[in-house]
Amino acid sequence: MSKKRQAATRADEIRQAIESDIFSGELRPGTKLDEESLAARFNLSRTPVREAILQLVYSGLVVKKPRQGAVVAPLDLHRMVQMFEVMSEVEGLCARYAARRMSGSEREALQGLHDTSREMCQARRLDEYYAVNHSFHEAIYSGSHNEVLNEMAHSLFARLAPYRRYQLNHPARVDESFREHGEVLDAILAADPDRAHAAMRKHVTIQADIFSEFVSIMR
Repeated sequence: MSKKRQAATRADEIRQAIESDIFSGELRPGTKLDEESLAARFNLSRTPVREAILQLVYSGLVVKKPRQGAVVAPLDLHRMVQMFEVMSEVEGLCARYAARRMSGSEREALQGLHDTSREMCQARRLDEYYAVNHSFHEAIYSGSHNEVLNEMAHSLFARLAPYRRYQLNHPARVDESFREHGEVLDAILAADPDRAHAAMRKHVTIQADIFSEFVSIMR
């Protein structure tokens, strides 16, 4: 593995650890993220720590403030709900176009990803399930054969990734996620654009009860 790839992997590991601390309530809104302390905690240089913080800033979980540096952001539930509303429409369109435009080989690859995710779901290997889940969505973005839509979907997914990952840690959510993927897949394989759009919108739409629990943790 190249040094650049190793640094990226370490940054991802640090980011995920900080995300976990934020969602568990260990890191409260307004808590300062000190690069030196984090580097010592993970026994790494400050470079991957700095990259991890930049990723968190991009997702909105962390903000940079003058004279304070990086701090855990206050939860803006209203904005998060709005982002999920837009995400559901964007991904719904991706699924609609994918149902019309995916090639035979692309449909087979999507089926293969779903089959792989079944194993992760049953074994409760959540990190691996999330990785395959991401690939499943990306395959549908690509399968839309619309570059503008693809770019929009990737950007929104990156912004909402921590919240989507959090949902998968909720009891039974991984089973629901897998079942919903199956509904999207069935519609795409059947070349049914309307059903694919509706199934994907349903899948992405924010779970009010899950995020109500999250809000109670953060307050």
